[in-house]
Amino acid sequence: MIISASRRTDLPAFYSEWFINRIQAGFCCVVNPLNAHQVSRVSLKPEDVTAIVLWSKNPAPLIPSLPILDRMGYRYYFQYTLNDYSNDLEQRIPPFHQRLDTFKSLANKIGQQRTIWRYDPIIFSPSLDESYHLDRFNKIATELNGSTNRVMISILDMYDKVSNRLEKQGQYFNTAYSPDPPGGKLLTFLRELHDIAGTNGMEIFSCAEETDFADAGIQHGHCIDTDLIRQLWHLPIKFKKDKGQRKACGCSVSKDIGANSTCLHECVYCYSTMSLELSRKRYKQHDPTSPFLWGTGNIPAEKELKPNHSQLELL
Repeated sequence: MIISASRRTDLPAFYSEWFINRIQAGFCCVVNPLNAHQVSRVSLKPEDVTAIVLWSKNPAPLIPSLPILDRMGYRYYFQYTLNDYSNDLEQRIPPFHQRLDTFKSLANKIGQQRTIWRYDPIIFSPSLDESYHLDRFNKIATELNGSTNRVMISILDMYDKVSNRLEKQGQYFNTAYSPDPPGGKLLTFLRELHDIAGTNGMEIFSCAEETDFADAGIQHGHCIDTDLIRQLWHLPIKFKKDKGQRKACGCSVSKDIGANSTCLHECVYCYSTMSLELSRKRYKQHDPTSPFLWGTGNIPAEKELKPNHSQLELL
């Protein structure tokens, strides 16, 4: 079983103590985000975990505890989001130079193959045009040369809750907003991103994009990536699409142990946060000693697992 930690919130940044407590306990409890009465007990025992994918904008709080994961024999890699938006859009993240240093430090500890850069999401607006992104992408890629060999990109999806928040940032957005650059410039823009990535020793992939960017040299990517896991740890597993994700998502099946509306970065464009006020409230209610990241419920009994139990099929 692959553990996703987590698409729903930034576990390394805000809940690293809870995460390590659950690792040491060998399990956690996850409430179904669509049914609050349905609780899953998720084994976190090393023998039951194929790999852990850690998603973060600021993994610094977790880095001192990584030796615990290493000693216990866990396999893990990071999806590390690093862009350079203003505080109007990313309201409570550390300064850019600090996050850049953290990226390099993490890569130095675990290797560039296990530290994947996410330039995500790409937001286009009158103030955030192609020139803005090409400039920032080039600067970050140059800084990360040698610290990663892979970059994932995606273009912002305009869900209603996201659109409503963004439109309040009047200096960035207006009613004529389009998710792509004007004048059919998207493919040209993506080709330039591809070239910058290649110059800095990185492959570039798209994340959950319905549009095929192959003409720009960008293939569909997999954030929960069985190919990468096979490559890193020589495990005999094969891809099995996660049907719980969007159709365009290329991720393999995994179990997410996070909870929606618990992140405190307060990124205006966040998909998994219903409201920033709710995230603050839930964070205050969080108990790092609880089996639940947030909330309560009956703890399901531990079930005996069959040998080599996994949601992934062996080759």
